[in-house]
Amino acid sequence: MENTFDEILEENRRRSLAREALEDFDPIHGRGCSGDRVEVGPEEWTEGREAVPREMTLDPKYPSARTANAWTRLRCRYDFEYWAAKCCRIRDKNTCRDVPFILNRPQRRVVKLLEADRRAGRPMRMIILKARQWGGSTVVEMYIAWIQLVFRDLNIDALVCGREKGGAQVVLNLYGDMLGRYPLEYWEGEKAPSLKTSRGIIRIEGRESRIYVAASTNADAVRGVNVGLVHLTEAAYWKATRGTDPADTVRSISGAVALAPMTLVVMESTADGVGSFFHEEWGRACCGKSDKRPVFVPWHEIARYSLSFPPGPEGKREAERLWENMDNYERALWDEAGLTLEQINWYHHKRREFTDHMKMKSEFPSTAQEAFTSSSSNVFSVEKINLLRLGCREPAAFGEVASRSGALTGPGALVGVEFRRDSRGGMQLWQMPEKGGKYIVAVDVGGLSEKADWSVIAVIRQDGKPEVVAQWRGHTDHDLLAWKAAMTARFYNSALLVFESNTLESERRPGDEPSFRQGAAILNELYYHYPELYRRKAPGRNAPDRIPGFHTNRQTKGMIITELIAAVRDGRYIERSSDACDELATYERLPNGSYAARTGRHDDILMTRAIGLHVARELSAPFSADASLDPDLASYLSLYG
Repeated sequence: MENTFDEILEENRRRSLAREALEDFDPIHGRGCSGDRVEVGPEEWTEGREAVPREMTLDPKYPSARTANAWTRLRCRYDFEYWAAKCCRIRDKNTCRDVPFILNRPQRRVVKLLEADRRAGRPMRMIILKARQWGGSTVVEMYIAWIQLVFRDLNIDALVCGREKGGAQVVLNLYGDMLGRYPLEYWEGEKAPSLKTSRGIIRIEGRESRIYVAASTNADAVRGVNVGLVHLTEAAYWKATRGTDPADTVRSISGAVALAPMTLVVMESTADGVGSFFHEEWGRACCGKSDKRPVFVPWHEIARYSLSFPPGPEGKREAERLWENMDNYERALWDEAGLTLEQINWYHHKRREFTDHMKMKSEFPSTAQEAFTSSSSNVFSVEKINLLRLGCREPAAFGEVASRSGALTGPGALVGVEFRRDSRGGMQLWQMPEKGGKYIVAVDVGGLSEKADWSVIAVIRQDGKPEVVAQWRGHTDHDLLAWKAAMTARFYNSALLVFESNTLESERRPGDEPSFRQGAAILNELYYHYPELYRRKAPGRNAPDRIPGFHTNRQTKGMIITELIAAVRDGRYIERSSDACDELATYERLPNGSYAARTGRHDDILMTRAIGLHVARELSAPFSADASLDPDLASYLSLYG
C-alpha cells in the first residue's frame, strides 16, 4: 500500500532535519570539526567553551597561551578548520563579498581525511572526483597554505600544476588573495604576508617556502625541484601531446615528493569521460591499488543545490505536483539516495536546462559512474556499458602462449602449444580452453612503436552466449603477431582465426615491388600451415580466389559496429576486460556519420569484439544451400558439426 502524501511530507521533514544536523558546523567552538578534541574554557582568552584538538593541549606552549592573540596563534597550528575561519577570507560565489572561509560539508570531508593522515604521520595522498561549484580547488589550496604558513619551521615548497600554466595560476591566485587579507595580528614574521615572484620562482614573504607553477604539457620546466606539497588541478583535462603524456607528467612530479609525513599530493578534477588517465587513476584508487584515497562529491552533498517550495498550501500543492511528475530516476533519488523533496525539486528544474539527461548527469553526478558519462555523441549507451562491466573481472592468469619447440614462426610454432604463466606476459586469461569448446580468435593489427596503436588478439567462446575468455595486447612485428595469433587459435581447440587485415594488406617494405604486400604474404603463408583461417571473397564478380582476413571499409565497418551496438544494448555477450568497456565508452559518432575513438584514445580492443562477434553471429546462423554464407565459414560449421 502506497504512503499518503501527508506521510511523504512527514518523511521529508525528518530527512530535512537530518540534513540540517549534518550542516551543523562551528569551527570557532570546534563543533563538527575533525580529530580527537577536548573541551576547554570558558576563559577570558577563549570565545566561550571551545573543543580544541587534544594534541594542542600537549604543546609545551599551551600553559602560557593565556592571551587571546597567543591562544589563537597556538590553536591555528593544530586546527585547520579554526585557522581557515580566523585567518582566511574568500570571495563568496553568491554575494561576491569577502567572507571568512567556513568549510562546507564536502570540504570538511576532504579535510577530515587529510587530517587523519597528517595526525597519524602518514603521507597525505588523495584523488578527488568533483561535482561543480563546491570549492574543491579552494580547500586544497588553503590546506597547502596552512602547512606552509603555520608550520614555518618545516619550510616545505609547493607545486601547482594545471592543464595550462594559466589554469594553475588561477588556482594560485586564491593563495595570493588570501595572503593579501591575512590578519596581521596572527601573522608570525617580520615582513607582511604576500607572494613575490623573482626569476620565475614565487616566494612567500616572511617564509622560506616557495611555490612553483607548471603546465601539464611542460612539467620538465620544474623537473628536479624539491617539493613536498603538490596540487594537480583539473587533471581529467590534461591532454597528451607529442612527447608528453599526462601519466608521465604525474609520475615525474609525484616522484619528487618524499614518501614521508607532512607531504601531500592531491589530484582533483571534474570528470571528462572515461578512458583518460584521470579515470584510470580513479579506478585504481577505488580498487585499493593506488596510493591515493578516493573522494567523490555528488551534487546533493552541496547545500546550495536545493530549491524550497513556497510556504503554505501553495507550497504543499507544488510539492505534490513534483511527486506526481517524478520519473524513475528522480523517484530513485527519493527511494534509494534518500534525498529531500527540495533537493529533487532543484534537480527537476535544473534538468530542464539540458537537452539530454546524460549531459545533466555528467555536470551534476549522483554517482561516480555518472560523473564519467561522456557526451551524447557516444556510440554506446553508458548505462548498457555499466551493465556490461558487471561481468568484468581480474584475469585468472597472465602469461604467453608458446610452442614446446621454441619456434616463434613457421609450422614448428604450432606444435605442442601451451600457456605459460608469466606476470609480465601480454596475455590475459580468464578461462582455459574447454574440451569440445568452440572459439573464435579475432585480431586487430596495430603499429610497432610504443606510441602506435596496439595489436590485440581476442579469444571469444562461440558456443552458447559469446564470452571473452582471453586477450593479448602489445606491440610486436607483424609476422610474429600472425604466428602468435595462430598459436593462440591452436591452443583454443584450433579456433577459427580472423584477422582485421587492412594494415597487413597495405604493408610494404622499402625496396619491395609496388604490387607486393608483405603483410598479405604473411597471411597467405600462414594459411598453408593453419587452414582454419577466415578468408573473404576477392573483389570482382568472377574472382575465383579468396583472400585471408576481414577487410574493414566504410560499409563493413558500419555493419559490424551496428551489430556491436545491438550486442552491448541487448547484453548478447559477456565481457571480461574493463579496458574493452573503457574503449566502448570513448567511441564516438563523428559529424560525418563515421565512427572513431575519441581523440587520444584507442579502439583496438573494440574492433576485435566487433569482428569476432560478427563472425560468431554468422556461425550461429542456420545454414542452407543458397545462404550467402562465406564458404570458409560453412566449412568451419561442418568441422564442428
